[in-house]
Amino acid sequence: MFRWRKSSQEEREDDPVKSEEKVSELKAAIGPLSGRSLLYCSDPCLRRYLEARGWYVDRSKKMLEDTLNWRSTFKPEEIHWEDIAEEGETGKVYRANFHDCHGRTVLILRPGKQNTASIENQMRHLVYLIENAILNLPEDQEQMSWLIDFTGWTMTASVPVKSARETVNILQNHYPERLAIAFLYNPPRIFEAFWKVVKYFLDPKTFEKVKFVYPKNKESVELMSSYFDVENLPAEFGGKASLEYDHEEFSKMMAKDDIKTAQFWGIENKENGYYSTEVAPEVSQTAC
Repeated sequence: MFRWRKSSQEEREDDPVKSEEKVSELKAAIGPLSGRSLLYCSDPCLRRYLEARGWYVDRSKKMLEDTLNWRSTFKPEEIHWEDIAEEGETGKVYRANFHDCHGRTVLILRPGKQNTASIENQMRHLVYLIENAILNLPEDQEQMSWLIDFTGWTMTASVPVKSARETVNILQNHYPERLAIAFLYNPPRIFEAFWKVVKYFLDPKTFEKVKFVYPKNKESVELMSSYFDVENLPAEFGGKASLEYDHEEFSKMMAKDDIKTAQFWGIENKENGYYSTEVAPEVSQTAC
């Protein structure tokens, strides 16, 4: 069979000078920005979009503009933990209290702990935690790692295909190059049917980051061990630590992080339902 080979530019732009030139080109193509869009479009951000689109400026511009439009309506920076705390009661998705061997933030996903039916709220919960994972990245890291635990997962209680597709869409198209690796630990055999559908939503780069790990498969276990210290890794993922999710304590931690998020985006106070950087709508005199 013939395999399409990517050009050297489309794979990676390793020349620092050319990389900076591409960033400058993308800045010029986007044009003047202000407010939160300006904060979002840092140089590292632009590089991630360029990387995701093979360093082609026109493709990167389209992708970035789509994200800016999405962020203007979804408003991920305005989601507070209290808004989606119910989604997190079972610990189906949460930020781990340990990092991988590269110091990256780790998100733990447990689809068997699904506790709600609203896909919209589930996506708000996921986006909130992606943003939180990014907020807590060390300065020298731009990516996060995902650990997916299939304990309690069944086909009857599985994530709907629509939800899986939207998860992939958000991660790939609005958080490009933010995922370093995703380990799916010991999924049941019946998951194969679900995976056959979901994998077609993944672009090639994301697909390469998804790794299946089975306790009896030495090669897959060794791969996972190269990313995590078994002393910190929960037993549910083949490690020696205890996996405990305390919703009350996690909520306190998220409330503190909400303050950091608001400070970064310039929305430090919320009074009477409106942020300090926003203008509340005037009350119509005729409505009184």
